Amino acid sequence: MNLDEPLSDKEFDELDDFLLSDRCAEDSMTMDTLHGYLTALVIGPEQVLLGEWLPHVWGPSLKDAPKFKSDKEYEKIVGLIARYMNEIAVTLEVAPKEYEPLFCEQEYEGKSLLDGEAWTWGFWEGINLRAKAWEPIWHSNLATVVRPIYLLGAEELEEEEMALREDPVQRHKLAVEVEAAIPEIYRYWLPHRKSAVTTIQRETPKVGRNDECPCGSGKKFKKCCGVDSKED
Repeated sequence: MNLDEPLSDKEFDELDDFLLSDRCAEDSMTMDTLHGYLTALVIGPEQVLLGEWLPHVWGPSLKDAPKFKSDKEYEKIVGLIARYMNEIAVTLEVAPKEYEPLFCEQEYEGKSLLDGEAWTWGFWEGINLRAKAWEPIWHSNLATVVRPIYLLGAEELEEEEMALREDPVQRHKLAVEVEAAIPEIYRYWLPHRKSAVTTIQRETPKVGRNDECPCGSGKKFKKCCGVDSKED
């Protein structure tokens, strides 16, 4: 499977149908929520491995994981999700201005307004996987830029904060601000992004094959403990 290949319309619909089917829990992520979730993982301060973030797609409990018909079906669905994520990453890296959150739309008083709640909730779930690592941005020069994400995505808000997102027009404006914030957040974390893979450093220098063996035998390493090793 080529991870660099974006989802076709057919594959998008296939993944959408699976997430909405009775195979998944009622509170599993939908495509718009998943898009927000994956975006947060792509642009956040630390890389999160698939084994950690994937279970949250299915629901808040490990019991929510769908029962796949076969290993082949599991690999196909997870592969579609991985490509969905990679598509986001490639767009932000190559053409960030073309990135668009997968917002829904709603009709309100004869106007079509953006509904970014589900997407932003997913993004907030992604933040919560590394909440401590995300902390600096809330106190940075982007604090006002990222605030709409908090107002639309957080589950618990103060009464005065709720007043800022009460009606569809307010939420539409917040969604527009959220979309504008994503490239800035991406650029903010890019120089600081940490890999999820830890590099193990040697605490002692590597022993050369012609060096004296560290076991204390007095022989060269290649004639003693390193007799079965090969040169790099």
